[in-house]
Amino acid sequence: MASPFIEIPVGDRLVKVTNPDKVYFPEHGYTKRQLVEYYLAVGEGILRATRDRPTTLERWPSGVFEGARLATRDNPRGADAFYQKRIAKGAPDWVESARIDFPSGRSADEVAPSETAVIAWAANLGTLTFHPWPVRKGDVDHPDELRIDLDPQPGTDFADAVRVALGPARDLLGELGYTGFVKTSGKGGVHIYVRVEPRWTFTDVRRAALAFGRELERRVPAEVTTKWWKEERGEQIFVDFNQNARDRTIASAYSVRPLPHAPVSAPVTWDELADVAPEDFTIVTMPARFAEVGDLHAAIDDAAFSLEPLLEMADRDEKDHGLGDAPYPPNYPKMPGEPKRVQPSKDTDA
Repeated sequence: MASPFIEIPVGDRLVKVTNPDKVYFPEHGYTKRQLVEYYLAVGEGILRATRDRPTTLERWPSGVFEGARLATRDNPRGADAFYQKRIAKGAPDWVESARIDFPSGRSADEVAPSETAVIAWAANLGTLTFHPWPVRKGDVDHPDELRIDLDPQPGTDFADAVRVALGPARDLLGELGYTGFVKTSGKGGVHIYVRVEPRWTFTDVRRAALAFGRELERRVPAEVTTKWWKEERGEQIFVDFNQNARDRTIASAYSVRPLPHAPVSAPVTWDELADVAPEDFTIVTMPARFAEVGDLHAAIDDAAFSLEPLLEMADRDEKDHGLGDAPYPPNYPKMPGEPKRVQPSKDTDA
């Protein structure tokens, strides 16, 4: 029988872990206690990725068992896991929050981690993946992070995303004068983060990400696409520019992903990217790596860059190439300048 709870000291706090022997990853027997201990082992890194950021908690309180289902907007009932966007009732008074506004106009107070104990507390709730907004609680309307999400489509894989990252994406970052910090998604993709000056809106940052993607598309048209509709993407790497829209988030560095082998989103160096695989990094292997190399994103706050070069590129896209905005996600209100939000094959007016 699972023990009722243990208490783990984290800094000046005692964090209660209920049912620590509960198995969260049945295929390997990994328990809730191992999940919490993993996050403490990489505490400096996961806190750097989430500190003072409104953070959605992806909770799997029953673990990652066969057939487990994550609630979605279209199918929320009867799910085994869910996204928590509001701070839990009864949270300790040392769990800080930030008020954020959704595209719908509604607001919520979302967890904003300020210390490692908050990460451990959330893990005890069954949080596997932390989804921080690209803003800080002191200014929730001006992102300080540009996120380039290289997402393999059917027929492509991690190696294809790596090739795009190491080739045209890295070249473009250099031409822009940006320092990019790269990580595995924990699944099949590659994420590149760039710190930016927090003086542009979500709309601006999304527009910059779209311009970045379109430039990659021009350079390697057979390999990269920015087409929003899946039926148009083909066997290419999709640059998901909408991950920079308000209330769209990416799994943070060091976050655990809900797959049977408990992989994690792992910061890597540019030099080692070609030689790694997503399955190399799990809650079992990452602590030793972290102890050896530390947080490979430790310098991410050292410099913040201007979005002006990318916004100028977006202006040229419109003027010289006739490229306007692209569709937003379906839950967004109609945005200024946005094209029809209709799947091409279902567009009766086309």
